[in-house]
Amino acid sequence: MTTYVSYDEVEVGQSLPTRSFPLTRADLVRYAGASGDFNPIHWNARSATGAGLPDVIAHGMVTMAIAARVVTDWIGDPGAIVEYSVRFIRPVVVPDDGSGTAIEVEGVVAEKLDDGQVRLDLTARVAGEKILGMARATVRLS
Repeated sequence: MTTYVSYDEVEVGQSLPTRSFPLTRADLVRYAGASGDFNPIHWNARSATGAGLPDVIAHGMVTMAIAARVVTDWIGDPGAIVEYSVRFIRPVVVPDDGSGTAIEVEGVVAEKLDDGQVRLDLTARVAGEKILGMARATVRLS
């Protein structure tokens, strides 16, 4: 397992590099194809607004995956993730303007556990509004 950080050099309270990830309607179409989730609220504005949404929204799993990129970029090995969970608290609206939206993700080392494991707390926001709650990852470092 290759990691960018080791258990011994990590400290509680240490911040992971903050990242901004653009998300466009084209990304949603590609994700729909990869996941098989073709629910029209993720690509068709008429369907989304008809369902009471403000516009097309991102798939929950794509927002979860985007937030996990901060973790995988930091540790360098996606296989080092032992556990990962989030609570979806706000939909991510993706406008059809060519730019889409940006998901801002930051993380912090919340706890050093036994067996080389570290718990990370993540915060994901769009336009300053939190989109995920209780976003946590446990990773095993060497």
